[in-house]
Amino acid sequence: MVCALLLERDQQQQRIVEQQQRADDLYIENLRLQVELGRLKKGYYGPRADRLQSEGELAQLLLSFAEVMDRKPVNPADLPLHPEPEEELRRVKRRKGRRRVEDFENLPVTTQVHELSTEERGCPCCGLERKEIGAEESWQIEYFPGHFERIHHVRKKYACAACESNGENPRIETAAKPEAAIDKGLAGPGLLSYIVTSKFNDYLPLYRLEDIFARQGFEISRATQSVWCGDVGDLAEPLYELMGDEVRASHVVATDDTIMPMLRTGHCAKARMWVYVGDEAHPYNVFDFTLNRGRDGPKYFLKDYNQVLLADAYGGYDGVVAGNAIVRAGCWAHLRRKVIDAEKAAPEIAQEAIVMVRALYAVEKQGRNASIEERLRLRQEQSAPVLAELHEKFFDCKKQLLPKHPMAEAVHYALGHWEELNVFLSDGAVPIDNNVSEREMKRVVLNRKNSLFVGNARGGRTAAILATLTSTCRRNDVDPQLYLTQLLVNLPVMRIGDLPNWLPDRWKAAQKTRLAALQNQGSKSSYIEPGVGVTLTARLHEPPVQGRQRNKALRARSQRYR
Repeated sequence: MVCALLLERDQQQQRIVEQQQRADDLYIENLRLQVELGRLKKGYYGPRADRLQSEGELAQLLLSFAEVMDRKPVNPADLPLHPEPEEELRRVKRRKGRRRVEDFENLPVTTQVHELSTEERGCPCCGLERKEIGAEESWQIEYFPGHFERIHHVRKKYACAACESNGENPRIETAAKPEAAIDKGLAGPGLLSYIVTSKFNDYLPLYRLEDIFARQGFEISRATQSVWCGDVGDLAEPLYELMGDEVRASHVVATDDTIMPMLRTGHCAKARMWVYVGDEAHPYNVFDFTLNRGRDGPKYFLKDYNQVLLADAYGGYDGVVAGNAIVRAGCWAHLRRKVIDAEKAAPEIAQEAIVMVRALYAVEKQGRNASIEERLRLRQEQSAPVLAELHEKFFDCKKQLLPKHPMAEAVHYALGHWEELNVFLSDGAVPIDNNVSEREMKRVVLNRKNSLFVGNARGGRTAAILATLTSTCRRNDVDPQLYLTQLLVNLPVMRIGDLPNWLPDRWKAAQKTRLAALQNQGSKSSYIEPGVGVTLTARLHEPPVQGRQRNKALRARSQRYR
Protein backbone atom coordinates (compact mmCIF):
# COMPACT_ATOMS: atom_id res chain seq x y z
CA MET A 1 0.00 0.00 0.00
CA VAL A 2 2.86 2.38 0.84
CA CYS A 3 4.59 1.62 -2.44
CA ALA A 4 1.34 2.20 -4.32
CA LEU A 5 0.86 5.55 -2.62
CA LEU A 6 4.44 6.57 -3.37
CA LEU A 7 4.02 5.59 -7.01
CA GLU A 8 0.78 7.54 -7.23
CA ARG A 9 2.47 10.58 -5.67
CA ASP A 10 5.34 10.41 -8.15
CA GLN A 11 2.95 10.12 -11.06
CA GLN A 12 0.94 13.10 -9.80
CA GLN A 13 4.12 15.19 -9.45
CA GLN A 14 5.14 14.16 -12.96
CA ARG A 15 1.75 15.28 -14.28
CA ILE A 16 2.11 18.60 -12.44
CA VAL A 17 5.56 19.13 -13.99
CA GLU A 18 4.24 18.30 -17.45
CA GLN A 19 1.28 20.66 -17.00
CA GLN A 20 3.62 23.41 -15.80
CA GLN A 21 5.90 22.81 -18.78
CA ARG A 22 2.94 22.94 -21.14
CA ALA A 23 1.72 26.15 -19.48
CA ASP A 24 5.18 27.68 -19.92
CA ASP A 25 5.25 26.60 -23.56
CA LEU A 26 1.81 28.09 -24.17
CA TYR A 27 2.87 31.30 -22.42
CA ILE A 28 6.00 31.59 -24.57
CA GLU A 29 4.01 30.80 -27.71
CA ASN A 30 1.49 33.48 -26.78
CA LEU A 31 4.29 36.00 -26.31
CA ARG A 32 5.82 35.02 -29.64
CA LEU A 33 2.50 35.50 -31.42
CA GLN A 34 2.03 38.89 -29.78
CA VAL A 35 5.52 39.98 -30.80
CA GLU A 36 5.00 38.72 -34.35
CA LEU A 37 1.61 40.44 -34.59
CA GLY A 38 3.13 43.69 -33.33
CA ARG A 39 5.96 43.44 -35.86
CA LEU A 40 3.56 42.83 -38.75
CA LYS A 41 1.23 45.64 -37.69
CA LYS A 42 4.17 47.99 -37.44
CA GLY A 43 5.34 46.96 -40.90
CA TYR A 44 1.95 47.70 -42.43
CA TYR A 45 0.59 50.57 -40.37
CA GLY A 46 3.21 51.69 -37.85
CA PRO A 47 6.00 54.26 -38.04
CA ARG A 48 9.32 53.40 -39.64
CA ALA A 49 11.38 54.58 -36.68
CA ASP A 50 12.34 52.14 -33.94
CA ARG A 51 10.45 53.53 -30.95
CA LEU A 52 8.94 51.87 -27.91
CA GLN A 53 5.23 51.26 -28.23
CA SER A 54 4.66 52.02 -24.56
CA GLU A 55 5.83 55.61 -25.06
CA GLY A 56 3.22 56.16 -27.74
CA GLU A 57 0.53 54.57 -25.59
CA LEU A 58 1.52 56.81 -22.65
CA ALA A 59 1.39 59.93 -24.82
CA GLN A 60 -2.05 58.93 -26.12
CA LEU A 61 -3.23 58.27 -22.55
CA LEU A 62 -2.04 61.71 -21.39
CA LEU A 63 -3.76 63.32 -24.36
CA SER A 64 -7.04 61.57 -23.57
CA PHE A 65 -6.72 62.55 -19.90
CA ALA A 66 -6.13 66.18 -20.85
CA GLU A 67 -9.20 66.17 -23.09
CA VAL A 68 -11.35 64.80 -20.25
CA MET A 69 -10.02 67.44 -17.85
CA ASP A 70 -10.73 70.23 -20.32
CA ARG A 71 -14.39 69.21 -20.52
CA LYS A 72 -14.93 69.53 -16.76
CA PRO A 73 -16.18 72.89 -15.36
CA VAL A 74 -13.68 75.02 -13.49
CA ASN A 75 -14.39 75.82 -9.81
CA PRO A 76 -13.97 79.59 -9.25
CA ALA A 77 -12.37 78.89 -5.88
CA ASP A 78 -9.53 77.05 -7.59
CA LEU A 79 -8.52 80.08 -9.68
CA PRO A 80 -5.51 82.08 -8.37
CA LEU A 81 -6.08 85.62 -7.07
CA HIS A 82 -3.44 87.15 -9.33
CA PRO A 83 -3.30 85.05 -12.44
CA GLU A 84 -0.02 85.15 -14.29
CA PRO A 85 -0.09 86.11 -17.96
CA GLU A 86 -0.04 83.14 -20.25
CA GLU A 87 3.12 82.53 -22.19
CA GLU A 88 2.81 83.25 -25.86
CA LEU A 89 3.41 80.34 -28.15
CA ARG A 90 6.49 80.64 -30.29
CA ARG A 91 5.44 81.06 -33.88
CA VAL A 92 7.56 80.40 -36.88
CA LYS A 93 7.89 83.49 -39.03
CA ARG A 94 7.02 82.63 -42.57
CA ARG A 95 8.02 84.68 -45.54
CA LYS A 96 5.15 86.76 -46.84
CA GLY A 97 4.23 86.71 -50.47
CA ARG A 98 5.61 84.57 -53.24
CA ARG A 99 9.23 83.56 -53.63
CA ARG A 100 11.49 85.91 -55.59
CA VAL A 101 12.01 84.14 -58.89
CA GLU A 102 14.79 86.57 -59.83
CA ASP A 103 16.87 85.10 -56.98
CA PHE A 104 17.22 81.77 -58.82
CA GLU A 105 20.39 82.84 -60.58
CA ASN A 106 21.28 79.26 -61.53
CA LEU A 107 18.36 79.09 -64.00
CA PRO A 108 18.76 80.54 -67.49
CA VAL A 109 16.73 83.63 -68.32
CA THR A 110 14.68 84.29 -71.43
CA THR A 111 13.36 87.84 -71.65
CA GLN A 112 10.12 88.43 -73.51
CA VAL A 113 9.29 92.08 -74.26
CA HIS A 114 5.61 92.89 -74.75
CA GLU A 115 4.90 96.16 -76.62
CA LEU A 116 1.85 97.95 -77.89
CA SER A 117 1.30 97.85 -81.61
CA THR A 118 1.44 101.04 -83.65
CA GLU A 119 -2.35 101.30 -83.71
CA GLU A 120 -2.59 100.74 -79.92
CA ARG A 121 -0.03 103.48 -79.20
CA GLY A 122 -2.35 106.18 -80.48
CA CYS A 123 -3.83 108.43 -77.81
CA PRO A 124 -7.62 108.04 -77.66
CA CYS A 125 -7.88 111.76 -76.76
CA CYS A 126 -5.68 113.67 -79.22
CA GLY A 127 -4.61 110.88 -81.58
CA LEU A 128 -0.86 111.47 -81.14
CA GLU A 129 1.52 108.50 -80.55
CA ARG A 130 2.18 107.80 -76.87
CA LYS A 131 5.80 107.63 -75.67
CA GLU A 132 7.34 104.87 -73.56
CA ILE A 133 7.69 105.96 -69.93
CA GLY A 134 8.75 102.71 -68.20
CA ALA A 135 7.93 99.03 -67.86
CA GLU A 136 6.39 96.57 -65.44
CA GLU A 137 8.36 93.41 -64.70
CA SER A 138 7.12 90.01 -63.56
CA TRP A 139 8.67 86.54 -63.41
CA GLN A 140 7.45 83.07 -64.26
CA ILE A 141 8.94 79.59 -64.10
CA GLU A 142 8.48 77.43 -67.19
CA TYR A 143 9.44 73.84 -67.95
CA PHE A 144 10.43 72.60 -71.41
CA PRO A 145 10.56 68.80 -71.69
CA GLY A 146 13.64 67.15 -73.12
CA HIS A 147 13.82 66.45 -76.80
CA PHE A 148 15.79 64.19 -79.11
CA GLU A 149 18.14 65.31 -81.86
CA ARG A 150 19.81 63.43 -84.69
CA ILE A 151 23.54 63.89 -85.16
CA HIS A 152 24.50 63.44 -88.79
CA HIS A 153 28.16 62.39 -89.11
CA VAL A 154 29.62 63.08 -92.56
CA ARG A 155 33.12 61.66 -93.00
CA LYS A 156 34.82 63.24 -96.00
CA LYS A 157 37.06 61.06 -98.16
CA TYR A 158 40.25 62.31 -99.78
CA ALA A 159 42.32 60.82 -102.60
CA CYS A 160 45.33 61.80 -104.67
CA ALA A 161 44.15 62.56 -108.21
CA ALA A 162 47.72 62.59 -109.60
CA CYS A 163 48.50 59.08 -108.34
CA GLU A 164 45.18 57.79 -109.62
CA SER A 165 45.79 59.27 -113.10
CA ASN A 166 49.16 57.51 -113.21
CA GLY A 167 47.49 54.19 -112.37
CA GLU A 168 48.93 54.07 -108.89
CA ASN A 169 47.26 53.78 -105.45
CA PRO A 170 45.24 56.97 -104.95
CA ARG A 171 45.96 56.87 -101.20
CA ILE A 172 42.31 57.25 -100.16
CA GLU A 173 41.82 58.36 -96.57
CA THR A 174 38.62 59.07 -94.68
CA ALA A 175 38.31 61.62 -91.90
CA ALA A 176 37.89 59.99 -88.53
CA LYS A 177 34.85 60.54 -86.33
CA PRO A 178 34.95 60.45 -82.53
CA GLU A 179 34.84 57.07 -80.84
CA ALA A 180 31.41 56.18 -79.47
CA ALA A 181 30.66 54.62 -76.11
CA ILE A 182 28.98 51.74 -77.98
CA ASP A 183 30.81 50.66 -81.11
CA LYS A 184 28.49 51.30 -84.11
CA GLY A 185 25.80 52.14 -81.59
CA LEU A 186 22.72 54.25 -82.17
CA ALA A 187 22.72 56.04 -78.79
CA GLY A 188 24.92 59.00 -77.97
CA PRO A 189 26.55 59.60 -74.58
CA GLY A 190 23.81 61.99 -73.45
CA LEU A 191 21.04 59.47 -74.16
CA LEU A 192 22.97 56.65 -72.49
CA SER A 193 23.61 58.72 -69.38
CA TYR A 194 19.94 59.72 -69.21
CA ILE A 195 18.79 56.08 -69.35
CA VAL A 196 21.30 54.96 -66.72
CA THR A 197 20.46 57.87 -64.42
CA SER A 198 16.72 57.30 -64.77
CA LYS A 199 16.94 53.59 -63.95
CA PHE A 200 19.66 53.43 -61.31
CA ASN A 201 19.37 56.86 -59.71
CA ASP A 202 15.67 57.72 -60.10
CA TYR A 203 14.49 54.05 -59.99
CA LEU A 204 12.47 54.39 -63.20
CA PRO A 205 11.98 51.00 -64.92
CA LEU A 206 12.80 50.73 -68.59
CA TYR A 207 9.24 50.04 -69.71
CA ARG A 208 8.22 53.46 -68.38
CA LEU A 209 11.13 55.07 -70.19
CA GLU A 210 9.90 53.32 -73.33
CA ASP A 211 6.52 55.07 -72.99
CA ILE A 212 8.13 58.42 -72.15
CA PHE A 213 10.34 58.25 -75.24
CA ALA A 214 7.38 57.26 -77.42
CA ARG A 215 5.46 60.35 -76.33
CA GLN A 216 8.43 62.46 -77.44
CA GLY A 217 8.54 60.87 -80.89
CA PHE A 218 11.36 58.33 -80.41
CA GLU A 219 10.32 54.67 -80.15
CA ILE A 220 12.96 52.39 -78.65
CA SER A 221 12.22 49.07 -76.96
CA ARG A 222 13.11 48.29 -73.36
CA ALA A 223 15.20 45.33 -74.57
CA THR A 224 17.45 47.67 -76.54
CA GLN A 225 17.77 49.98 -73.56
CA SER A 226 18.75 47.00 -71.41
CA VAL A 227 21.48 46.08 -73.90
CA TRP A 228 22.73 49.67 -73.83
CA CYS A 229 22.93 49.58 -70.02
CA GLY A 230 24.98 46.39 -70.28
CA ASP A 231 27.36 48.02 -72.77
CA VAL A 232 27.81 51.03 -70.47
CA GLY A 233 28.53 48.66 -67.58
CA ASP A 234 31.16 46.83 -69.64
CA LEU A 235 32.80 50.11 -70.59
CA ALA A 236 32.81 51.43 -67.00
CA GLU A 237 34.07 48.18 -65.44
CA PRO A 238 37.72 49.34 -65.08
CA LEU A 239 36.52 52.40 -63.15
CA TYR A 240 34.31 50.13 -61.04
CA GLU A 241 37.28 47.89 -60.20
CA LEU A 242 39.32 50.98 -59.26
CA MET A 243 36.58 52.14 -56.91
CA GLY A 244 36.60 48.70 -55.30
CA ASP A 245 40.33 49.02 -54.68
CA GLU A 246 39.76 52.44 -53.11
CA VAL A 247 37.10 51.03 -50.75
CA ARG A 248 39.46 48.23 -49.69
CA ALA A 249 41.98 50.92 -48.73
CA SER A 250 39.53 52.34 -46.14
CA HIS A 251 40.08 52.00 -42.42
CA VAL A 252 36.40 51.13 -41.87
CA VAL A 253 34.23 49.37 -44.46
CA ALA A 254 30.48 49.10 -43.78
CA THR A 255 28.62 46.32 -45.57
CA ASP A 256 25.10 44.95 -45.90
CA ASP A 257 23.16 42.81 -48.36
CA THR A 258 19.64 42.24 -49.62
CA ILE A 259 17.79 39.95 -52.00
CA MET A 260 18.02 40.66 -55.73
CA PRO A 261 15.65 38.29 -57.59
CA MET A 262 17.10 36.77 -60.76
CA LEU A 263 15.12 35.00 -63.45
CA ARG A 264 15.60 31.27 -63.87
CA THR A 265 13.65 28.58 -65.62
CA GLY A 266 10.31 28.31 -63.89
CA HIS A 267 11.11 30.52 -60.89
CA CYS A 268 13.08 33.47 -59.55
CA ALA A 269 16.33 32.70 -57.76
CA LYS A 270 17.20 34.63 -54.60
CA ALA A 271 20.47 36.20 -55.67
CA ARG A 272 22.08 38.85 -53.46
CA MET A 273 23.27 42.42 -53.86
CA TRP A 274 25.97 43.57 -51.44
CA VAL A 275 27.19 47.08 -50.72
CA TYR A 276 30.59 48.13 -49.38
CA VAL A 277 30.78 51.72 -48.10
CA GLY A 278 34.20 53.32 -47.77
CA ASP A 279 35.19 55.81 -45.07
CA GLU A 280 35.44 59.59 -45.46
CA ALA A 281 38.92 59.38 -46.97
CA HIS A 282 37.57 56.97 -49.62
CA PRO A 283 34.00 58.21 -50.34
CA TYR A 284 32.80 55.41 -52.60
CA ASN A 285 29.82 53.04 -52.39
CA VAL A 286 30.58 49.84 -54.28
CA PHE A 287 27.88 47.25 -55.00
CA ASP A 288 28.58 43.60 -55.72
CA PHE A 289 26.24 40.96 -57.16
CA THR A 290 26.43 37.29 -56.15
CA LEU A 291 24.24 34.30 -56.94
CA ASN A 292 23.66 33.43 -53.27
CA ARG A 293 24.31 34.65 -49.74
CA GLY A 294 27.34 32.46 -49.14
CA ARG A 295 30.42 33.88 -47.53
CA ASP A 296 32.37 33.46 -50.77
CA GLY A 297 30.98 36.79 -52.07
CA PRO A 298 32.27 39.10 -49.30
CA LYS A 299 35.34 36.93 -48.81
CA TYR A 300 36.33 37.40 -52.46
CA PHE A 301 35.65 41.14 -52.41
CA LEU A 302 37.55 41.64 -49.12
CA LYS A 303 40.36 39.21 -49.91
CA ASP A 304 43.09 41.83 -49.41
CA TYR A 305 41.38 43.80 -46.65
CA ASN A 306 42.73 43.70 -43.08
CA GLN A 307 41.14 46.52 -41.08
CA VAL A 308 37.63 47.09 -39.59
CA LEU A 309 34.49 45.53 -41.09
CA LEU A 310 31.21 47.05 -39.85
CA ALA A 311 28.31 44.66 -40.41
CA ASP A 312 25.29 42.99 -38.85
CA ALA A 313 25.32 39.62 -37.07
CA TYR A 314 25.11 37.48 -40.23
CA GLY A 315 27.11 34.31 -39.55
CA GLY A 316 28.76 34.36 -42.98
CA TYR A 317 30.99 37.22 -41.85
CA ASP A 318 32.58 34.88 -39.29
CA GLY A 319 34.19 33.02 -42.15
CA VAL A 320 35.26 36.29 -43.76
CA VAL A 321 37.17 37.53 -40.71
CA ALA A 322 38.52 34.11 -39.66
CA GLY A 323 42.25 33.64 -40.13
CA ASN A 324 43.07 37.25 -41.01
CA ALA A 325 43.56 40.62 -39.33
CA ILE A 326 40.05 41.98 -39.99
CA VAL A 327 38.33 43.41 -36.91
CA ARG A 328 34.57 42.89 -36.97
CA ALA A 329 32.41 45.67 -35.52
CA GLY A 330 28.75 45.28 -34.53
CA CYS A 331 25.66 47.41 -35.05
CA TRP A 332 23.73 48.88 -32.13
CA ALA A 333 20.77 49.72 -34.36
CA HIS A 334 20.15 46.00 -34.91
CA LEU A 335 20.24 45.35 -31.17
CA ARG A 336 17.89 48.24 -30.47
CA ARG A 337 15.47 46.93 -33.09
CA LYS A 338 15.44 43.45 -31.54
CA VAL A 339 14.73 44.86 -28.08
CA ILE A 340 11.90 47.04 -29.40
CA ASP A 341 10.36 44.13 -31.32
CA ALA A 342 10.25 42.10 -28.09
CA GLU A 343 8.83 44.98 -26.03
CA LYS A 344 5.37 43.38 -25.85
CA ALA A 345 6.84 40.37 -24.05
CA ALA A 346 8.84 42.32 -21.41
CA PRO A 347 8.01 46.06 -21.33
CA GLU A 348 10.07 46.85 -18.21
CA ILE A 349 13.26 45.28 -19.56
CA ALA A 350 12.80 46.94 -22.96
CA GLN A 351 12.24 50.35 -21.36
CA GLU A 352 15.41 50.16 -19.26
CA ALA A 353 17.54 48.85 -22.13
CA ILE A 354 16.36 51.49 -24.62
CA VAL A 355 17.06 54.30 -22.14
CA MET A 356 20.69 53.11 -21.88
CA VAL A 357 21.01 52.75 -25.67
CA ARG A 358 19.70 56.29 -26.08
CA ALA A 359 22.41 57.46 -23.71
CA LEU A 360 25.00 55.90 -26.05
CA TYR A 361 23.50 57.69 -29.04
CA ALA A 362 23.46 60.97 -27.09
CA VAL A 363 27.24 60.67 -26.73
CA GLU A 364 27.53 60.01 -30.46
CA LYS A 365 25.46 63.10 -31.23
CA GLN A 366 27.71 65.15 -28.97
CA GLY A 367 30.85 63.99 -30.78
CA ARG A 368 29.46 63.99 -34.30
CA ASN A 369 31.56 66.94 -35.50
CA ALA A 370 34.55 66.24 -33.24
CA SER A 371 37.86 64.74 -34.30
CA ILE A 372 38.51 61.01 -34.02
CA GLU A 373 40.63 61.48 -30.89
CA GLU A 374 38.04 63.72 -29.21
CA ARG A 375 35.22 61.32 -30.10
CA LEU A 376 37.18 58.40 -28.66
CA ARG A 377 37.76 60.32 -25.43
CA LEU A 378 34.04 61.08 -25.11
CA ARG A 379 33.16 57.45 -25.66
CA GLN A 380 35.61 56.17 -23.07
CA GLU A 381 34.48 58.73 -20.50
CA GLN A 382 30.71 58.61 -21.00
CA SER A 383 29.80 55.50 -23.02
CA ALA A 384 31.98 52.98 -21.16
CA PRO A 385 30.04 53.23 -17.83
CA VAL A 386 26.74 52.88 -19.69
CA LEU A 387 27.99 49.78 -21.51
CA ALA A 388 29.14 48.20 -18.24
CA GLU A 389 25.73 48.80 -16.66
CA LEU A 390 23.91 47.54 -19.76
CA HIS A 391 26.01 44.36 -19.83
CA GLU A 392 25.17 43.66 -16.19
CA LYS A 393 21.50 44.27 -16.92
CA PHE A 394 21.50 41.83 -19.83
CA PHE A 395 23.33 39.22 -17.77
CA ASP A 396 20.69 39.43 -15.02
CA CYS A 397 17.88 39.18 -17.59
CA LYS A 398 19.45 36.03 -19.03
CA LYS A 399 19.08 34.32 -15.63
CA GLN A 400 15.47 35.44 -15.16
CA LEU A 401 13.96 34.76 -18.59
CA LEU A 402 13.05 31.41 -20.08
CA PRO A 403 15.36 30.30 -22.91
CA LYS A 404 12.69 30.67 -25.62
CA HIS A 405 11.33 33.98 -24.34
CA PRO A 406 11.25 36.65 -27.11
CA MET A 407 13.24 39.09 -24.98
CA ALA A 408 15.75 36.31 -24.24
CA GLU A 409 16.56 36.20 -27.96
CA ALA A 410 17.48 39.89 -27.90
CA VAL A 411 19.55 39.36 -24.74
CA HIS A 412 21.37 36.37 -26.30
CA TYR A 413 22.04 38.49 -29.41
CA ALA A 414 23.60 41.23 -27.27
CA LEU A 415 25.71 38.95 -25.09
CA GLY A 416 26.74 36.74 -28.01
CA HIS A 417 28.07 39.72 -29.99
CA TRP A 418 29.19 41.88 -27.09
CA GLU A 419 32.81 42.02 -28.28
CA GLU A 420 31.77 43.26 -31.72
CA LEU A 421 29.34 45.76 -30.20
CA ASN A 422 32.17 47.25 -28.11
CA VAL A 423 34.62 47.86 -30.97
CA PHE A 424 33.47 51.47 -31.36
CA LEU A 425 34.61 52.07 -27.77
CA SER A 426 38.27 51.47 -28.71
CA ASP A 427 38.29 53.15 -32.15
CA GLY A 428 36.92 56.64 -32.66
CA ALA A 429 36.61 56.14 -36.42
CA VAL A 430 34.14 53.24 -36.10
CA PRO A 431 30.44 54.30 -36.18
CA ILE A 432 28.09 53.02 -33.51
CA ASP A 433 25.76 51.44 -36.08
CA ASN A 434 25.64 50.23 -39.66
CA ASN A 435 22.89 52.58 -40.84
CA VAL A 436 25.11 54.08 -43.56
CA SER A 437 25.10 50.83 -45.56
CA GLU A 438 21.46 50.07 -44.78
CA ARG A 439 20.49 53.41 -46.30
CA GLU A 440 22.29 52.46 -49.49
CA MET A 441 20.31 49.20 -49.58
CA LYS A 442 17.21 51.34 -50.06
CA ARG A 443 18.48 52.04 -53.59
CA VAL A 444 18.39 48.32 -54.40
CA VAL A 445 15.02 47.81 -52.73
CA LEU A 446 13.37 50.64 -54.69
CA ASN A 447 14.85 49.40 -57.95
CA ARG A 448 13.71 45.87 -57.07
CA LYS A 449 10.21 47.10 -56.34
CA ASN A 450 9.91 48.86 -59.71
CA SER A 451 11.91 46.53 -61.96
CA LEU A 452 11.15 43.28 -60.04
CA PHE A 453 14.28 41.30 -61.01
CA VAL A 454 17.41 40.99 -63.15
CA GLY A 455 17.45 38.67 -66.13
CA ASN A 456 20.72 36.84 -65.53
CA ALA A 457 24.11 37.08 -63.84
CA ARG A 458 25.33 39.57 -66.44
CA GLY A 459 22.34 41.82 -65.68
CA GLY A 460 23.13 41.63 -61.97
CA ARG A 461 26.74 42.56 -62.64
CA THR A 462 25.60 45.52 -64.78
CA ALA A 463 23.21 46.65 -62.04
CA ALA A 464 26.05 46.54 -59.50
CA ILE A 465 28.39 48.63 -61.68
CA LEU A 466 25.85 51.30 -62.59
CA ALA A 467 24.42 51.48 -59.06
CA THR A 468 27.98 52.00 -57.82
CA LEU A 469 28.48 54.99 -60.12
CA THR A 470 25.14 56.67 -59.37
CA SER A 471 25.31 56.00 -55.61
CA THR A 472 28.83 57.40 -55.36
CA CYS A 473 27.74 60.48 -57.32
CA ARG A 474 24.94 61.06 -54.86
CA ARG A 475 27.30 60.62 -51.91
CA ASN A 476 29.67 63.24 -53.34
CA ASP A 477 26.87 65.61 -54.37
CA VAL A 478 27.60 65.20 -58.08
CA ASP A 479 25.03 65.39 -60.86
CA PRO A 480 25.10 61.76 -62.13
CA GLN A 481 23.78 62.58 -65.60
CA LEU A 482 26.39 65.27 -66.24
CA TYR A 483 29.14 63.07 -64.83
CA LEU A 484 28.13 60.02 -66.88
CA THR A 485 27.83 62.10 -70.05
CA GLN A 486 31.38 63.35 -69.75
CA LEU A 487 32.60 59.91 -68.71
CA LEU A 488 31.07 58.18 -71.74
CA VAL A 489 32.48 60.83 -74.08
CA ASN A 490 36.04 60.35 -72.82
CA LEU A 491 36.14 56.75 -71.59
CA PRO A 492 36.44 54.99 -75.01
CA VAL A 493 39.73 56.81 -75.75
CA MET A 494 41.04 57.12 -72.22
CA ARG A 495 44.35 55.74 -71.02
CA ILE A 496 44.36 53.50 -67.96
CA GLY A 497 46.56 55.97 -66.12
CA ASP A 498 43.85 58.66 -66.43
CA LEU A 499 41.15 56.58 -64.70
CA PRO A 500 41.83 57.97 -61.17
CA ASN A 501 40.99 61.46 -62.46
CA TRP A 502 37.46 60.20 -63.18
CA LEU A 503 36.63 59.07 -59.68
CA PRO A 504 33.56 61.19 -58.77
CA ASP A 505 35.18 63.05 -55.86
CA ARG A 506 38.32 63.91 -57.87
CA TRP A 507 36.22 64.80 -60.92
CA LYS A 508 34.17 67.18 -58.77
CA ALA A 509 37.29 68.87 -57.39
CA ALA A 510 38.73 69.26 -60.90
CA GLN A 511 35.45 70.70 -62.16
CA LYS A 512 35.40 73.32 -59.42
CA THR A 513 39.00 74.31 -60.11
CA ARG A 514 38.52 74.67 -63.85
CA LEU A 515 35.17 76.42 -63.60
CA ALA A 516 36.73 78.93 -61.20
CA ALA A 517 39.56 79.50 -63.65
CA LEU A 518 37.10 79.98 -66.53
CA GLN A 519 35.06 82.45 -64.50
CA ASN A 520 38.21 84.42 -63.78
CA GLN A 521 38.94 84.54 -67.50
CA GLY A 522 35.38 85.63 -68.24
CA SER A 523 34.72 82.68 -70.53
CA LYS A 524 32.02 80.04 -70.37
CA SER A 525 32.33 76.32 -71.12
CA SER A 526 30.80 73.00 -70.20
CA TYR A 527 31.65 69.31 -70.16
CA ILE A 528 35.25 69.85 -69.01
CA GLU A 529 37.44 66.81 -68.81
CA PRO A 530 39.45 66.66 -65.56
CA GLY A 531 43.18 66.91 -66.06
CA VAL A 532 42.87 67.60 -69.79
CA GLY A 533 40.32 70.38 -70.17
CA VAL A 534 38.77 69.12 -73.41
CA THR A 535 35.15 70.13 -73.98
CA LEU A 536 32.49 67.85 -75.40
CA THR A 537 32.42 69.74 -78.69
CA ALA A 538 36.19 69.47 -79.08
CA ARG A 539 36.13 65.76 -78.22
CA LEU A 540 33.54 65.08 -80.95
CA HIS A 541 36.09 66.25 -83.55
CA GLU A 542 39.14 64.56 -82.05
CA PRO A 543 40.66 61.56 -83.90
CA PRO A 544 40.28 58.18 -82.16
CA VAL A 545 43.19 56.72 -80.22
CA GLN A 546 43.01 52.93 -80.38
CA GLY A 547 39.27 53.14 -79.65
CA ARG A 548 38.11 49.90 -81.20
CA GLN A 549 40.91 47.87 -79.67
CA ARG A 550 40.04 49.45 -76.32
CA ASN A 551 36.36 48.49 -76.63
CA LYS A 552 37.23 44.91 -77.58
CA ALA A 553 39.56 44.56 -74.61
CA LEU A 554 36.89 45.88 -72.24
CA ARG A 555 34.28 43.50 -73.60
CA ALA A 556 36.65 40.56 -73.26
CA ARG A 557 37.38 41.55 -69.67
CA SER A 558 33.69 41.87 -68.82
CA GLN A 559 33.05 38.15 -69.42
CA ARG A 560 34.30 37.31 -65.91
CA TYR A 561 31.16 36.79 -63.84
CA ARG A 562 30.91 34.96 -60.53
